[in-house]
Amino acid sequence: MVSPACYNINLINPSRIWQTDNVLKNELPILAFQVGFVVLISRMFFFIYRPLHLPRILSQLSVGFLLTPPLIGRFTKVFTFIFPVEGVLNVEVLSHIGIIYYAFLSGLEMNLNVILHVKKKAGSIAIAGIVFPTVMGPLIYKLHRKTYGDGDQKAVEPSATSAYVLWTLVLTVTGFPVIAHSLSELKLLYTGLGEVALTTSMVSDTYAWLLFTLFVPFSINDSRAIYSVLSTIIFVVVCIFIVRPIIVNVIDRMTERDEWDDNKLLFVVMGLLVCSHITDILGTHGVVGAFVYGLILPHGKFADKVVSISDDFGSGFLAPLFFSGTGMRLMVSAVFVQHNVFMTVIVIILMCSVKILGTMFAAFFFGMRTRDSFALGVILNTKGAIALIMLNIAWDRSILSVPTYVVLSSSVLLMTVVVSPIINAIYKPRKRFEQNKLKTVQKLRNDAELRILACVHNTRQATGIISLIESFNATRLSPLHVFALHLVELTGRAAALVAAHMEKPSGQPGAQNLTQSQVEQEGINSTFEAFGEAYDAIRVQTLNVVSAFETIHEDIYNSANEKRTSLIIIPFHKQLSSEGALETTSVVYRDINMNIMHSAPCSVGIFVDRDISSISKANICIRMIFVGGPDDREAIAVAWRMAGHPGINLSVVRMLLFDEAAAVGTSIHDESQGILSAVMDNDKQKELDDEYVNSFRLTAVNNDDSITYSEIGVHSGEDIPKIINEIDSYGCDLYIVGQGNCRNSQVFSDMLEWCDCSELGVIGDILASNNSGSRSSVLVVQQYGYGGMVLGKHSNNVSTNEDGSKTLVVKSE
Repeated sequence: MVSPACYNINLINPSRIWQTDNVLKNELPILAFQVGFVVLISRMFFFIYRPLHLPRILSQLSVGFLLTPPLIGRFTKVFTFIFPVEGVLNVEVLSHIGIIYYAFLSGLEMNLNVILHVKKKAGSIAIAGIVFPTVMGPLIYKLHRKTYGDGDQKAVEPSATSAYVLWTLVLTVTGFPVIAHSLSELKLLYTGLGEVALTTSMVSDTYAWLLFTLFVPFSINDSRAIYSVLSTIIFVVVCIFIVRPIIVNVIDRMTERDEWDDNKLLFVVMGLLVCSHITDILGTHGVVGAFVYGLILPHGKFADKVVSISDDFGSGFLAPLFFSGTGMRLMVSAVFVQHNVFMTVIVIILMCSVKILGTMFAAFFFGMRTRDSFALGVILNTKGAIALIMLNIAWDRSILSVPTYVVLSSSVLLMTVVVSPIINAIYKPRKRFEQNKLKTVQKLRNDAELRILACVHNTRQATGIISLIESFNATRLSPLHVFALHLVELTGRAAALVAAHMEKPSGQPGAQNLTQSQVEQEGINSTFEAFGEAYDAIRVQTLNVVSAFETIHEDIYNSANEKRTSLIIIPFHKQLSSEGALETTSVVYRDINMNIMHSAPCSVGIFVDRDISSISKANICIRMIFVGGPDDREAIAVAWRMAGHPGINLSVVRMLLFDEAAAVGTSIHDESQGILSAVMDNDKQKELDDEYVNSFRLTAVNNDDSITYSEIGVHSGEDIPKIINEIDSYGCDLYIVGQGNCRNSQVFSDMLEWCDCSELGVIGDILASNNSGSRSSVLVVQQYGYGGMVLGKHSNNVSTNEDGSKTLVVKSE
């Protein structure tokens, strides 16, 4: 058993504030060094673990494990230099403040609207993941007691009742913040598995806090536990139904008037310490009060302000002290060097399996596949701060012996460590998106449903893209299914932002004080919902993607693949100013667009919006400029589909290349293939172009007076801007052009080097340039299946595809 440690503290100045030695001179430097050491080493571990997508909490635990006797702890002088005896008490106090603040943030990032209106599937899976470990946990603990020391139970805790409770609770809990971060890193948040896992983990984490409140007092208070539980329940009820309405009203009013400053936010922190102290007095634990306090505070702009100001200090400096202290107690030599190590490993494996089996059973009931249900069980088996808090309670109160503590801690770490490798191995390996003709508009039947993924950053972009989608001629025989994707940059805690965007902001308390991203979300939802209600043949579903902008294209890939879309529409990174010129909104938006176009799992369209008119208000004139290649064929397919709308007039202009303009380029081919391959591919592309254009002329032009077709010759590169300016002089509302990646033209390849926005291609860049004088919107289309956009030296943020012009490779990390 663990022996209690006593600290010998000498009172030098009993009549003063600092009754011990000079704190600022002797104790503060030691404490600052210890905090700096833990933070620095945990950051080093974080960067080491980052390629493996392991959660940050493991890097903080690793710092403590590094200081155990088998490693640095074996060198007594080094260990006492880092953590001298006289500084241990200060670190313990500060670390507990850190974990209290961590619990407060966990409550603040919970989405009560999702929890209170949880669907049957998520709620049932969460309950199954709790019930099965609750039943099997005591049996596994009994096996552990019987196995350890060949049945000599003196080596383990003599009182099994309290140990039973904590052992079982640790197996049942789920760490929602850790899971949200892991799913975000694995790019699974917006897949079917990720959506179920996220909602279920939030519900399961709430259940875990409830079980913690109800049962932990029985482990630490014995006969007085029932009074602790009842008084804590009364405290929670008072906070939710009496304190919450008052505090929400006050905070919302101050937030609306923008009256918050550092002094007033200090009172918020004081409220955290007061609630934590109350539950500690009641006999539960300080973290319960901190969690409840975070839960009752209003979300939105206020919560965002609190997190942005204090998260770095609370989670970045204080919480690592607590988690490193937990890792410091992981003395693996206490069990893994014994003769019964084999049975110990068996016990750990059984402990890791019970929650997975319970989750799989419930998932099977709802029709999930074996692979998905197993992956869901592994994800929900992830442990977080609450499991480590329980372990620390067991250690501090000597409820668990050292061997039992090590076995339980090892299983918790194993459950969390194996999530990323297992998910990458069985659910999300490096793969090629399966080639599918339905992922292009050209190969889609006229009477088939067209699925479009519309990506937007703000309400203005949503309005413009809706005007574009209106032109797609949705009918009952040829309906549209639009998935509106609101792209939100991940800054700060993943769980907080993800939870904030899981449901509509208007359903949350304090909805009048929303963050900027929530305001945009509400506007985008309203805009697209109104659009869907206006048309019977159009279904609209709004979604949110919260991710780092550097990797958000992977979430868009997964969403497009999950929804089986044929076209992704993305907004241009410039928007129309009041003077009528296109001005850059954000350079980051351009990087996102280029990444999307590089390896998208379906066709892509970049929309340059110059305030295109709604088709319901006026007739729309669309002009499609056709040069040749797969992108142009996809562009004419899009235009052809739009031409079926009675309010649209379509004019197709084909540029015929002669002389210098007809020279074949080899830039898209490997050097080993040479000019012969380029010429052969060029002839094949021309054959496909002629075949598709002739089909268009025969089927569409000859049978519809609103569609016209004309041809114009191009003899040199200088002719192209002149011809485009001449075409633009006739005026139109919307140009549809191909990006031209696989055009096999030396002239266009040379002109691409001088383009300001090479992702638009040569023609798109000319039409979108402010120097052209054009006032028309532009849709630049890239067809799926030809290796993505190759930008050569322009692709600073996009790697070049090396698999050839006809192979689509999408790597999912």
